[in-house]
Amino acid sequence: MNSIEVKNITKSFGDFILKDISFNLPSGAIMGLVGENGAGKSTTINLIMNSIKPDSGEVSVLGVSNLSKEFTDAKQEIGVVLDEAYFPEVLNAKNINNIMKLIYKNWSDDLYFGYIKKFSLPLDKKFKDFSRGMKMKLSIAVALSHNPRLLILDEATSGLDPMVRDEILDVFNDFTRNEDHSILLSSHIISDLEKICDYICFIHKGKLILCEEKDLLLEKYAVIKLSEENLQELPKSSIVRKMRTSFGYEVLVKKDKINSAFRIEHTSLEDIILFMAKEDK
Repeated sequence: MNSIEVKNITKSFGDFILKDISFNLPSGAIMGLVGENGAGKSTTINLIMNSIKPDSGEVSVLGVSNLSKEFTDAKQEIGVVLDEAYFPEVLNAKNINNIMKLIYKNWSDDLYFGYIKKFSLPLDKKFKDFSRGMKMKLSIAVALSHNPRLLILDEATSGLDPMVRDEILDVFNDFTRNEDHSILLSSHIISDLEKICDYICFIHKGKLILCEEKDLLLEKYAVIKLSEENLQELPKSSIVRKMRTSFGYEVLVKKDKINSAFRIEHTSLEDIILFMAKEDK
């Protein structure tokens, strides 16, 4: 079963168009939605959650259309964290627990206060006095404490220091040890996605450039460095993108299209994504 199915979604905002986006998030998997600021990641998430309406296309979440009445009930099983935490400034962690237990039918006090303790968050401090990292940890604690099957996270690790990010990524990994749990994680921090994601969807200027298993991407593509003369020896079918440098060229290639004579550089997911976002030079 797929936790999310997006089929040919298009949405226009004047000069910006999110065009013909399609992907599936399998149950039990973590999918990274990557792209530059303004690429369309947040728009995609808003379309999935039916916060905005598409011009065309369909979305189903946890087996129901996001336009159906059943989607209201399905939202009880979805935890959402946005790039900014939105709680009334005067509330503390205790207050928020009392409010959320009235909103979510599966809310667990034990889970919530367990995460509050795990994240070393104060119980009586007002939300307005929280640091950004504390605010994001609180949002994640809330998202996880009503026993969701699906987490949808929009830049949940953005602006956090590396230690806090690692701590949160570990929590996400633990969440998906249950095969019925899935995560859609939007981020421009590609190294975070490389650590935990099973699938990568890359959106660039409103278009879906690729959506594949992360491990297959790393097996499929590589960066090589060569002179202009050696560039002519590369099969054209192997070249995905090429960039001129001071010594010659850096080229993103399909590994199965080249022979062993070409020296392959260590290639990260970030290398692949950045190359695909650039124009040939």
